[in-house]
Amino acid sequence: MKIGKVIVMVVAVVVLTALGYGLASWFLGKPDQNAEGATQLEQTLAQLSSDTAATDGEYAVGDRLSGNADKDNKKATVFDPAFPELQWDNLMPADWDPMAAFRGLNIAELQDNDPKAQEALEKMRKAWNDAPVNTAYTGKKVRIPGFAIPIEQSEKGVDELLLVPYFGACIHTPPPPANQIIHVKLSEPQPAVGAMQAYWVWGELTASKFSSELGDAAYLLSATGIQPYED
Repeated sequence: MKIGKVIVMVVAVVVLTALGYGLASWFLGKPDQNAEGATQLEQTLAQLSSDTAATDGEYAVGDRLSGNADKDNKKATVFDPAFPELQWDNLMPADWDPMAAFRGLNIAELQDNDPKAQEALEKMRKAWNDAPVNTAYTGKKVRIPGFAIPIEQSEKGVDELLLVPYFGACIHTPPPPANQIIHVKLSEPQPAVGAMQAYWVWGELTASKFSSELGDAAYLLSATGIQPYED
């Protein structure tokens, strides 16, 4: 499965990052620091990590949600059939290889501060930020389970979020490819959406680029519904 390859590659990126490179400074540059000495990104990551740590420990970094595909009829959550379940793998075109940027690179041979590590990271990040969409699903009504990362809030609650396929993505690990991040705009603000909480989200999916400090999304889901995911 492609998403499995993505998770393996994220682990490889963490290894590369450990070879003398700070991921945040590499990926995002060096934004201005505030009076306390911490960048806005660092504050956001710290808050999100705190929210994640406050969960019940049900998931570990890299865990994915099975959706209804692996459940029998008694356990499967009932949804409006107008919003069929979408698998994360299907968001990646069949002919797209998420590992192509690392072909020919032997990570085990790299040393601290090896320029090849920096070059590989830059090549991978560009390839993943520009990851292509699967046009077969654009303009379709879909339903998909994932982990939420709130990005916009109003006085009434969360208006927008990023949805990612595995626990810890964008917070404890580098961002997945853009075609594995969905920018979700909610039809109504939700009062309590925590970082890395699991949800079902449904609505109309379109191809739309969205960039943030936490990752780039290739899809937009104009959501008409959201509810907590239950195993």
